[in-house]
Amino acid sequence: MAPRIQLEKAAWRWVETVKPEEIGQEHIELAYRINLPACKRGTCRRNCKGNPNCLVGIGEQAWLGEIDENAFHSIDDPNSERRDKNTFVGLTNLGATCYVNTFLQVWFHNLELRRSLYQCQNSRAEEHNTESDYEPQSICEHLQYLFALLQNSNRKYIDPSGLVKALGLDTGQQQDAQEFSKLFLSLLEDTLSKQKNPNLRNVIQQQFCGQFSYVTMCNQCGRSSALPSRFYELELNIQGHKNLTECVTEFLKEEKLEGENRYFCESCQSKQNATRRIRLHSLPPTLNLQLMRFVFDRQTGHKKKLNSFISFPEQLDMGPFLEGKQDEKCVYELSAVLIHRGISAYSGHYIAHVKDARTGDWYKFNDEEIEKMEGKKLQLGIEEDIAETVKSQTRKPKCSKGYHCSRNAYMLVYKVQEEESSDPYRTNVEVPAFLQRLVDQDNHKFEEWCCEMANMRKQSVDKGKAKHEEVKELYKLLPARDGEQYEFIPLDWLKKWLDDSTATKEIDSSLFLCCHDKLHPDKVGDTKRVSLQAAQLLYERYGGGPRLDGSSLCRECVSQRCRVLRLKNQLNEDYKEISNLVKRTLSGEVFWVGKASLRSWRQLALEQLEEDEHETKHSNSQTNGQGPHSNNSKECTEDEMKTFNEDIVCSHGGLSILETERKLVSPEVWTKLREYFPKAPEFTQNQDPCQQCLTLEQEEKDNEAVSKMMALDQKNQLLNLFHEKNRPTLTKWPQGTDVLYIVPLFFVDEWRKFIRRPTKSSPVSNVSNTLLLCPHGGFMFTYDSLINGEAQHIALLWPNEWDVISRLFIVDQPISIHCLKQSTPSGSTTQYTTQPDLCWECRESFLFQQQRDLREYAQATIYIRKVIEDKRVCRTKKTPELKHSSEAEEEKEERPKLDGEKDPDFSQVTMPEHYICKKKFVISGIRRSTRHRKLRGEKALIVSANQTLKELKIQIMHAFSVAPFDQNLFIDGKSLTDDSATLGSLGVIPESIICLKADEPIADYADCDSFPYYMYEDFYYSSILLLN
Repeated sequence: MAPRIQLEKAAWRWVETVKPEEIGQEHIELAYRINLPACKRGTCRRNCKGNPNCLVGIGEQAWLGEIDENAFHSIDDPNSERRDKNTFVGLTNLGATCYVNTFLQVWFHNLELRRSLYQCQNSRAEEHNTESDYEPQSICEHLQYLFALLQNSNRKYIDPSGLVKALGLDTGQQQDAQEFSKLFLSLLEDTLSKQKNPNLRNVIQQQFCGQFSYVTMCNQCGRSSALPSRFYELELNIQGHKNLTECVTEFLKEEKLEGENRYFCESCQSKQNATRRIRLHSLPPTLNLQLMRFVFDRQTGHKKKLNSFISFPEQLDMGPFLEGKQDEKCVYELSAVLIHRGISAYSGHYIAHVKDARTGDWYKFNDEEIEKMEGKKLQLGIEEDIAETVKSQTRKPKCSKGYHCSRNAYMLVYKVQEEESSDPYRTNVEVPAFLQRLVDQDNHKFEEWCCEMANMRKQSVDKGKAKHEEVKELYKLLPARDGEQYEFIPLDWLKKWLDDSTATKEIDSSLFLCCHDKLHPDKVGDTKRVSLQAAQLLYERYGGGPRLDGSSLCRECVSQRCRVLRLKNQLNEDYKEISNLVKRTLSGEVFWVGKASLRSWRQLALEQLEEDEHETKHSNSQTNGQGPHSNNSKECTEDEMKTFNEDIVCSHGGLSILETERKLVSPEVWTKLREYFPKAPEFTQNQDPCQQCLTLEQEEKDNEAVSKMMALDQKNQLLNLFHEKNRPTLTKWPQGTDVLYIVPLFFVDEWRKFIRRPTKSSPVSNVSNTLLLCPHGGFMFTYDSLINGEAQHIALLWPNEWDVISRLFIVDQPISIHCLKQSTPSGSTTQYTTQPDLCWECRESFLFQQQRDLREYAQATIYIRKVIEDKRVCRTKKTPELKHSSEAEEEKEERPKLDGEKDPDFSQVTMPEHYICKKKFVISGIRRSTRHRKLRGEKALIVSANQTLKELKIQIMHAFSVAPFDQNLFIDGKSLTDDSATLGSLGVIPESIICLKADEPIADYADCDSFPYYMYEDFYYSSILLLN
């Protein structure tokens, strides 16, 4: 089938030879495309919207033929959420909580820890009514319930959000997993220590706690001192090592204390060279080994991950490292490996490989997914492939039998090797009855959900099968045969009827009606012509209306379209004819036409015709003067040309008085134009212009003359004020007068505007001096404050100028400043007073509010300037280095800075908005720039007054890549050292400049890989967990 545009042109090709009054039924059917051939299946890639008889590609493909019943629903099989037999339960990842899930699975498989948690007293769970949902509160209660569900739940995975919320963790931010392990065990130890059962108070210590001591020996006298300590995991440095034995050996190796790091020996009573090492005394049943993969890079100010390979054994003999107790069990078996997949320390994914204590099988726990390893062997191969994107030449080393090698393992869990026993108590942990009751309640809810989902699937399938039969039945009846009765059905409705994902509504054909309540010719492409039998069945089942049959073809709309199309074809010829006619000599009765309308009449006519042609609303045949017209004419010089000839219509509806904007045309021209604009306003040559406009024009001329005379008179009387010549200043009191008068600068600016353009600006009638007074009528400025910058809001007048202003304008309150000179034995003194007097109460309140605003800001800008190899203390004064072109232009206008005057670029005081008359102030008639000019090495930061210095240092770290502990900050020569103090209390105000001096890294610690991971952000994370 031809494209839609070609079908539309073909439907109206007959208008070239047929006039509107000659239209017959065959022309109407051509316009509505009644006789276009219907498309056959397989011939159209998509539905032909220009052909109302095309019923292909409207969604019927999904229903014709056999359909799998699974296509009738989008509900997954609820049994896919059911726990598989002889496997474990997973944990839902809440966003970025995979690191939490891995530790929970490891601790769940610690049978002693699980057994002890089950024994904790929980009166809330024991007394809980199963008719309501159980909501744990304490950390211990959450772990009890979570472990019970992991053990006996019917679900494939469970949601740990209750525990995560109780810990106060951010589910959208990935925290440091090793730090989380330490803090959580510490929190759990504190919780269990409060249990009434004495056997539970030391469970964490009995399972995870070992002992070592820091032993220091003096090289001079040989005296040895030991500092005992406990540990819950050993933090092993992996940089430069290949296997676990090397890491443990380095952890225990001797350290020499020499030079500035010498040891103070109590026996020698002086600093001596010494050696220090760690001595292991006892090991816990569960040995946690932290591999320090995440280290702090001092050069970038961020942490990074070490992706070096480390090999570790399945059996670890700690005997060679243990001192003092030869009878203690020292052989450990690998029970868990925690993996971080990814090359960055700030992103990636955590999984855990855990050995089942009962069967010896290895499982991979990946949030909701759990995979059992084959052959009871640990397999890490696929996890190591994730990091292969690292640009490294390191190849995976070969591992001996009984060893594993990983570049992603960050924690190893070993359990002490025990003799095989037939005692089932050691490997079987039973869920207490009160917890099992809660698990049964959750399992019951799960089974009810499975039944509900199964019923919903069945209902969807039954509904889909019924719809399938309906479509197959009705689609065969849709095509309308020649000579039979037919109706039009909206295409969108048919598509939604065939789209099973949306509910089928009633048929709505009201959007396709013309103003005659029949089918609009332009809307026929959005409908489909179907047989009367099919339409009857659809309306019986779904309802709706109005129904559009063969009698709904609109003759009036077709006639109007025919007229429009014929006029469009005739437009170019008429344009040439009118262009020639307007050049001829006029005779007889002539008509006024707007020059702008005459220039753009063809464009206006074209827009009018196109609007009529593409009319889609109920109002079909708009004519000139009705409704909006598009305004795209480039020829029209007016701001808006809505209708033809409206440019010579005044606001009173009469003929415009501007004769230069109109032109006389002959009756032949006007007749032609009226064919296109039948309702255009008509004015003959004999018609008089609007009398009201003539009267207003004369009044406006009279007013302009009065304004010019007034402006000239005021300018002559205040000539120096207008030209800003011979102006008095407060910094050097003028000779010959002891009084100066004050008016707002805003008044002077507005007055000058009127003098310059008296016909365009309104005259100034009054002087509002109350703007400079407080509510009590007192003056708000002192003499000192005026000469120190606050004079930007006022203008000074000579006494003779004040006399003129008092006579010409209405002054609400005179304001003057007086200079009183007195002679004393010690010399002459000068005193300045104002009238009205200064209101000290309001002045102090204003200053207090000003200072408070500077201390209580939010979202203000400050500037951090990095100082490199400069021992001088940073001051606020600076020498510009590089300037943008716009800044250079501003500096061309700046005057030299006066002695004692503050540089406005670094002004630390800002006037409140109700005292500021203008954004740009003027001193001595020269504009000053108030914009801060940034220098090289300087960056702007957005801060608040209640923000701490520590938080500012973190912002600076991200901006300059300088670690917080390497930052030395100064403001006005004062060092900022109190990290807990707020910026407001430290005197940091908006637009402040803070100098940053960065310490260089110490040579011994230049290798960032040997420096342990430590960042300021961890304080926030750790404190939240400990508080909970």
